[in-house]
Amino acid sequence: MKNSVLKGALGALAVVGVALVAKKMAERKRFIKGIFNEYGIKERSPFGLADKIREMNDEEYQELKGKFKKEFASKCCRKENTCEA
Repeated sequence: MKNSVLKGALGALAVVGVALVAKKMAERKRFIKGIFNEYGIKERSPFGLADKIREMNDEEYQELKGKFKKEFASKCCRKENTCEA
C-alpha cells in the first residue's frame, strides 16, 4: 500500500515538473517570436537573427543585448542584480 501511494505522489510531482518546464519553454518561445517581430526578422532562425545584428548600429545592438540579458538571466542574478556578462 505504501509503495503505490509513493508512486502516485512521485507521478503527480513529475507531471507538475513537466508542466512547469513546458510553461517556461512557451514563455521563452513567445519572447523570441516577439524579438523577431519587433525587429522585422523574416527568417526565423539564429542565422536570421545574426544577419539582423550585423546590420544594427551599436546602440540598437546594446538594446537587444539588454533584452536578452533580462530574459535569460538566472533567478539569482535577477534578485541581486549582480550578473556580469
